[in-house]
Amino acid sequence: MKQLKEMVQKQKKSRHLLLFTSIASGIVIVAQAYFIVSTVDALFLQAATLLEVIPFLLGLLLAFSARASLTYATGRIGLHMAVVAKREFRNNLLLYYRNYPLQASREGLAGKRVSVILDCVDEIDPYFSTYYPQRIVTSIVPLIVLATVFWYNWISATILLVTAPFIPLLMILIGRSSKKKAEEQMEKLTLFSGKFLDILQGLVTLKFFGKAKEQHQEIYDSSIRYREATMEVLKIAFVSSLMLEFISMLGIALIALELGLRLVVFQQLTFFTAFFVLLLAPEFYATFKELGSAFHAGRGSMGAAEKIVDELKQGSKVVEWGELELESKIPPKIALEDVSFRYSETSFSLEGVHATVEPFTNAAIVGKTGAGKTTLLHMLAGLFSPESGKILINDRPLFAYKEESWFDQFSYISQQPFLFSGTIEENILIGMKQGQLSKDEWESVIKKAGLKELIETLDDREKTLVGEGGRGLSGGEKQRIALARALVKKPSVIFFDEPTAGLDLRTEHVLQQSLEELAKTATVITVAHRLHTIQHADQLLFLEEGRLIATGTHQKLLNSCATYRNMFEIQRNGKEATG
Repeated sequence: MKQLKEMVQKQKKSRHLLLFTSIASGIVIVAQAYFIVSTVDALFLQAATLLEVIPFLLGLLLAFSARASLTYATGRIGLHMAVVAKREFRNNLLLYYRNYPLQASREGLAGKRVSVILDCVDEIDPYFSTYYPQRIVTSIVPLIVLATVFWYNWISATILLVTAPFIPLLMILIGRSSKKKAEEQMEKLTLFSGKFLDILQGLVTLKFFGKAKEQHQEIYDSSIRYREATMEVLKIAFVSSLMLEFISMLGIALIALELGLRLVVFQQLTFFTAFFVLLLAPEFYATFKELGSAFHAGRGSMGAAEKIVDELKQGSKVVEWGELELESKIPPKIALEDVSFRYSETSFSLEGVHATVEPFTNAAIVGKTGAGKTTLLHMLAGLFSPESGKILINDRPLFAYKEESWFDQFSYISQQPFLFSGTIEENILIGMKQGQLSKDEWESVIKKAGLKELIETLDDREKTLVGEGGRGLSGGEKQRIALARALVKKPSVIFFDEPTAGLDLRTEHVLQQSLEELAKTATVITVAHRLHTIQHADQLLFLEEGRLIATGTHQKLLNSCATYRNMFEIQRNGKEATG
């Protein structure tokens, strides 16, 4: 997996430490076998006293201690590499979700994305903590063991050389299917997690429509599919472990037979040589078996990495902001030069938009549903970056400015403002970047936002807690809190995705009055769903199927654009019919 290998290459210090511990481990393994054989040979064949073998016993104790320490060190290095890699993956995902919050919310299940950033990233761990360190160990330790065996008995070394290639060959053959199964398992896990979270989020709606029990069965079926995928992966792992054991046992048996014949029958070897080689043979195969066990964990990590990379590919055009500062609180000139944007190859696209919005202008973006009004507003706000063309702020590209500098200039009031779990006061003051409001300023803000009467009826006034998403408040009350945020911020640009749609007349009147006051010191750009609310706008941008087909005042568009005139007449007649 390319991305995993690149992350390994970045951690040079850890790789060098792994090389050192692996070489040291190979030397210690040989030393351990040497001290064991020397002790046994001296005691049982040379009739040495206990005092005479104490140096060998001390050497053996030192070898045991060194081997345990090196194994621990190798594990710690692997864990450190895993932590660094997981942190980078999570940072990349969070950067993508932060820079592309709207695309992230449009595509796929929310629960699926949570699963990617938690479960998938955690699945990366075995590649770095287990598989890669073991791969380094297996590439070095067997060579040291093989060289030692070859020095003492070239025939045994030849048997090791002949049987060893069967192990990686087996791993390659099994690896092809195990990677595919691991990817299927990860896919089932993300779907299961996503489905479960989304059902929990919509449980009230499901109960209202009597669908809760059906979803219970869906969760059960999804969990069964994940279980079956997991068992397929485990089945491959168990079969490969069995085959590795078989190959290593066969190799050790052949070496034992060869040593036995040459030691007892032909008397070509000494006991020291035969025993020494016999102790080293299992060590040679042991590293391959451990790699085989780690191999499946590594393949699982590769499947998880594929999932993460697929997710990040959607954010390959992550917005990169510049370093310019925008002059504070002075409405800028905003221009669009041949701006185009599309969500995907087969979805809606916005094409070749040219327009200029002068400072202190009251502009409106109008058009039928699906014409691209909100998409254009999101691009002006810097939430999306255009595929082609430029958005200019004071004749400089929007993304040449610092992100904080631009976002500090405007307020975005949507149809469905999000309120956080906390007090009403906290949700309003989120609009302030720094400083505090005086009591008089606070009273003025809540009065202009139409919140004064509501707050006075509450026992805890502005300290009243609201639930996540504004639970406990009506749509109109949430809109007023969003408006209060804008009043607190005192922006120089207001992006207004007409939140008056669907509100009662009183709340709509409050919002319109407050926006008129904000417009005295700011540029206002409104997405208008009801054309009667923007008849007095300085400039209208009329979109149709993602293209800007007309600009001008309301009266100019009535006279020159038949599509706009027809749309206005339909809305006016409908309003009169219901009035």
